[in-house]
Amino acid sequence: MLNITAYCIYLLLTYTITVHVGWSFYKNGRIYILEELHDEALTDHINRLLLTGYYLLNLGYAALMLKNWEEITTLVQWITSITTIVGRILIGLGLMHYLNMMGIYLLRKYNYFS
Repeated sequence: MLNITAYCIYLLLTYTITVHVGWSFYKNGRIYILEELHDEALTDHINRLLLTGYYLLNLGYAALMLKNWEEITTLVQWITSITTIVGRILIGLGLMHYLNMMGIYLLRKYNYFS
């Protein structure tokens, strides 16, 4: 029973965090991408592509994390399991965001879009 409640809380937290952060990046990141690319149409296409890829990758990764979850028998294991796996998701979200922005910066720096 503890596993099922842990799964539900984990999936709810992961989904909420992923969608909220992804939507924030989508809305606020457009300005940064536009500054780097100087092309509104290309910026909008890249921004939508980044959002879709972000959702697919993160929600897929979150679903795969359920496969590695071990049997939970105590409340301490329950709390530890949820916080550890949600923490891994948060680290992955941060790394993906910075890698995407660094990639756009490097493409612009080396005049790939010019």
